[in-house]
Amino acid sequence: MPFGEIVCGSPGSGKSTYCYGKYQLLTALARPISVVNLDPANERIPYPCAIDISALITLKDVMDEHGLGPNGGMLYCMEYLEENYDWLEERLKELGPDAYILFDLPGQVELSTNHESVKRIIQRLAKSGFRLTAVHLCDAHYVTDATKYISVLLLSLRTMLHLELPHINVLSKVDLIAQYGDLDFNLDFYTEVQDLSYLENALSAASPRYAALNMAITSLIEDYGLVGFETLAVEDKASMLNLCRVIDRATGYVFVPPAGSDAPPGAVEEGDKPLASRPNAYALFSSAAGPIKGPGSDVRDVQERWIDAREEWDAYQNREWRREGEAVRDEAARREGIRRREGTK
Repeated sequence: MPFGEIVCGSPGSGKSTYCYGKYQLLTALARPISVVNLDPANERIPYPCAIDISALITLKDVMDEHGLGPNGGMLYCMEYLEENYDWLEERLKELGPDAYILFDLPGQVELSTNHESVKRIIQRLAKSGFRLTAVHLCDAHYVTDATKYISVLLLSLRTMLHLELPHINVLSKVDLIAQYGDLDFNLDFYTEVQDLSYLENALSAASPRYAALNMAITSLIEDYGLVGFETLAVEDKASMLNLCRVIDRATGYVFVPPAGSDAPPGAVEEGDKPLASRPNAYALFSSAAGPIKGPGSDVRDVQERWIDAREEWDAYQNREWRREGEAVRDEAARREGIRRREGTK
């Protein structure tokens, strides 16, 4: 059974960067992964692309041929892909029945909030056997402004209701959040979407004429009770692993390492015992089994790492990297010494 993620979000939220980061992570863990680019305007794809919609249609060609603007052209491209779904289906079959696929969507939010083509494509993928989860990325800097935060909540809620999939909202670029000023509340207030009435003063100060409307909107969000956020710093392994576990639980995906694979490619051995065979080593291989635990799984740890004590954590991480580098060099020197001694016999 193939599994997959529908990666969506507004422009600049980090969708392609996330796809590339996850491709690198799962490749290092010897987990199957392929990335499908469904953005016909994406001309600089950072990741190895298994299927690229530009082989079928490009935004530039549509704009030139039909005289459409960027938004209208993008809608046309998605409608064209829907009409030619067989093209996508044939190429997905080539990836195999056990594929794990990231579908990198365009940044136009209309596609995931009210336009029907992407929704119908997702429905056809589900009918063909795909177990899918929507991963909706939102730039974390929006939480530093009350009005922008409410806008992100509405966008996330609308996307959840429209796509009708298991849904993970993610505050991306959380490692940069401190650059945009101090938060009015702890990070868990924003990720868990707690009592939004506490934002009343900030919302009223920003737009006093619309105080009643603002509070009606916050009440609407709370009444649904659907929106919550995970956090992501794409270059941080603990953050990526935590999000990977959350997504695997949403899809029901369980990774079983292939027989005879004691360690992922490039694993360093300790004596005659590979690292991956030591206790808890397969915790790196995320699965839906068991509770979600580990570094970065608690938002309070995320706040300490990236907001409250970032400098101390950066210094600690640099020391650990140096120590790890020294261990790798020592191991390489030990192996080279053994090779040379065996060569002289």
